[in-house]
Order: sequence, then C-alpha cells, then structure tokens
Amino acid sequence: MIWDAVIQPFADFGFMRRALLGCIAISIGASPVGVFLMLRRMSLTGDAMAHAILPGAAVGYLFAGLSLGAMTIGGMIAGMTVALLSGFVTRMTALREDASLAAFYLISLALGVLIVSTRSSNVDLMHVLFGTVLALDDAALILLCSLASLSAFTLALLFRPLVLECADPQFLRSVSGLSAVTHFSFLALVVISLVGSFQALGTLMAVGIMILPAAAARFWATGIGGLIVAAIVVAILASLSGLLLSYHYSLPSGPAIILVAGLAYVLSLVFGPVGGLIVRALPRHHFET
Repeated sequence: MIWDAVIQPFADFGFMRRALLGCIAISIGASPVGVFLMLRRMSLTGDAMAHAILPGAAVGYLFAGLSLGAMTIGGMIAGMTVALLSGFVTRMTALREDASLAAFYLISLALGVLIVSTRSSNVDLMHVLFGTVLALDDAALILLCSLASLSAFTLALLFRPLVLECADPQFLRSVSGLSAVTHFSFLALVVISLVGSFQALGTLMAVGIMILPAAAARFWATGIGGLIVAAIVVAILASLSGLLLSYHYSLPSGPAIILVAGLAYVLSLVFGPVGGLIVRALPRHHFET
C-alpha cells in the first residue's frame, strides 16, 4: 500500500523523480531565505519581488520561447532592477520601501502579463504564471541546483550581518558600514531564490515555498538554526505530498504543493509547541517546573 501510494510514482516515472529533486533543491535554497524575510518583517517584500521578475521572464520568452536560460536571465535582470530602483526611490524620496516595492511590483506584474498574453497562447501564460514542475528536464535540474547552491553559499556569507540586522539593525549601522551592503545583497539573494523557484512553481507560486514553510517553522523552533532546519523539512514534505496528490488525483502540481505548505502552516499554528494556539490556551502552570 505504501509502495503504491508513495514510492511507485517516483520509481516508475522519471518526470516525477526530476520534479521531486527540483523541489528539494528549491526547498534547500529558498526556505532559509524565507526565514530571514519573516524575521526581518519583509514577507510581503518577497511577494512583490516574485511579481517583479515576470516582465523579464516574459521578454526572455518572447526572444526564445519557453527557454529556461533566456527566461532565467530575463527574470534575474528584472528582479535586480526592481530591487535597486525601489531602494533608490526609498533613499532619495520620502516614500517608504514597502510602498515603492508595491508600486514597482504592480507595474511589473501588469507589464509581464501584457507581454505574454499579447504574444502567446493562454497555455504559455499559465506556464509562466504557475510553473511546470512536472516538465523539468536535466538542464532545468542543473540550473535549479546551481541556483540553490549559489543561494545557500551567499546566505552563509551574509549570515552574521543578517542575524545582527534582524536582532538590532541600529547597532549594525552604528558599528559597521555593511548595513546597506547587507540589505541590497539580501534583496539580490531573494531574487536568486525566486528565479530558481519560478522555473518550477511559476511567478505567482514561487514565493509560497519561501514564506509558508518559514511561517510554519516559527511554531516549532526558536533559534535561527532551528527555524532554518524546520522550514527546509516542511518545504520538502510539502513538495513530496503535493507531487503525490498531483499524481494520484490529477491536480496541478504547483498549487498542490503550495496548498500542502499552507496546510502545514495552519496545523503548526494550531498544534505547534512554540506559541501555537493550543499551547497558549492551556493553563500556564502546566509548563512551570
């Protein structure tokens, strides 16, 4: 029974194995970034950046069709451009960064959808917006694993200043000139993670694998290391479960993965031992020694 339900789809079909491997790479590369987005209260920034890569991916599609390399390069350029422009507007005007990001992401989303929809079919538009995780080939896997490795390596380099900025940003600004460098480098890291994720999950779903596992991890761990590990575990389990649901019930794979991650968040919210609803509802003296 377990073999038929869980193991056989991956044993029998190469596209399922490639999809699972791609999702594992995304989970390892993107979920830790989501933890820092959550700790820095920038979760919606991740959503904005996910939409910002759409016009670049759309331009890459116009030049080369559903070419992984062209869409990745276009998405990377668009995402970096929006990140730099929003930071520039924030520092040169009275507009807050969340407002400038919202403005740029809305413009990017509208422009990207317009480009794809006017020059292609609705099927192509759906592929760009919602991804094609079950259609990953060897070249896509190599790219995903490369971007995940780059993301993990960059996060390791930025780990100490990122932790300091999460705990006390004013202190980091006072003792080091790395605050601005850390901020823009982190935005670049978000773009790298999102570009890798959108190849499998699409521009609209890519941010889900970053934020939902991180939010669920908040109810299972307290230290940053524990949060990162818990987020990766939740993301991998959500990917595995979502792919199996997609296979057995003919569901779209990307939304299935994100919905399972959302279910993990809801269950963590209720049953999680670190601030979950049930723990908060129990009498406090039960936890006193």
